[in-house]
Amino acid sequence: MSIDFSQRWAWAEVHTGIIQHNIAVIAERIAPTDVWAVVKANGYGHGAVQVAEAALTAGAGGLCVAIVDEGVALRRAGIQAPILVLSEQPAELAPLLVGYALTPTVATTLGAAAVATAAQDAGREVGIHLKVDTGMHRMGAQPAEVLGIAQFVSSHPLLSTEGLYTHFAVADEPAHEANARQLGQFTGVIDNLAERGITPPVIHAANSAAALANPAARFNMARIGIATYGLLPGNGVAHECRGLIPAMSLKARVSAVRWVEAGQAVSYGLRTPLTSQSLVATVPLGYADGVPRRLGHEGGHVLINGAPRRIAGTVTMDQLMVDCGPDSSVSVGDEVVLIGTQGGHTVTADDWADLTGTIGYEIVCGVSPRIHRRYL
Repeated sequence: MSIDFSQRWAWAEVHTGIIQHNIAVIAERIAPTDVWAVVKANGYGHGAVQVAEAALTAGAGGLCVAIVDEGVALRRAGIQAPILVLSEQPAELAPLLVGYALTPTVATTLGAAAVATAAQDAGREVGIHLKVDTGMHRMGAQPAEVLGIAQFVSSHPLLSTEGLYTHFAVADEPAHEANARQLGQFTGVIDNLAERGITPPVIHAANSAAALANPAARFNMARIGIATYGLLPGNGVAHECRGLIPAMSLKARVSAVRWVEAGQAVSYGLRTPLTSQSLVATVPLGYADGVPRRLGHEGGHVLINGAPRRIAGTVTMDQLMVDCGPDSSVSVGDEVVLIGTQGGHTVTADDWADLTGTIGYEIVCGVSPRIHRRYL
């Protein structure tokens, strides 16, 4: 007997047309810089394959992932566009990088040598992107090391330095002095390579925030991550993100209702007694599905029958409760919007992030695989 798990009363809706809209808006604003969509972490929880297809349809020139597995999954889904893996990978994975025609990031001579060996074994030419650490201090070659790595790459008959890039640490704060400092270091590396006859055809430094707010950082390619999904890279670039639309909604249905008397509390810990007799609705998803456990204690609410309703008490692993007050109209089967719009009200992933002290990235990436995605 086949089981249709998509019928669970909790699901996410991902609007691929909105993904296309966001990519088109960004591409127009940063033209002629080429947009590459970042689809790592399963497309920030939206679905990597579906997002990749939508972004490419909207004009993205390529894709970016974090690890080899993600690139392989896209290739196996039939995606032929360029795919950049955004960090140097273990040497053992170099044959997969080459075999699946993924574009490797290199930050050390050892990393370049591993790719060279795999290229030689496969008899295939490989273009690499050389990453420079200009101040993020997470991953990349030090500026003084870049020339030696690039010269090693140039000396190998099957390797070429196709790209050169860096990553900003505070691009979401456009006025921060570190942005100019990092950009200056990066342009110094570009000039130093050019003096030695090494001119990578693809130069990129900008993530979503830098691409939208810092024209000097655009070069000829930008890696567009969170803005692809319509969320803010940070409050400092909210104006630059005008016109972008969140692509994911998180929804459920009421699974149970009960009247609870004033003074009684609900959920683990019984921490927040009700101030009056209230109809309490149970919703069948919880922190195992990506709803932050503390959201109810920080003022989180959902939308039911077009009205905001406060989450009552602690979010549990598989369920949460909602205080519907005296409204007896709420019943089993009613649609619950946790993220999205209903009845003229909207709750966003960024709203959840503000309440719980995190960022919208973490909220959407945290929507569990057990939540079925419906693509619209």
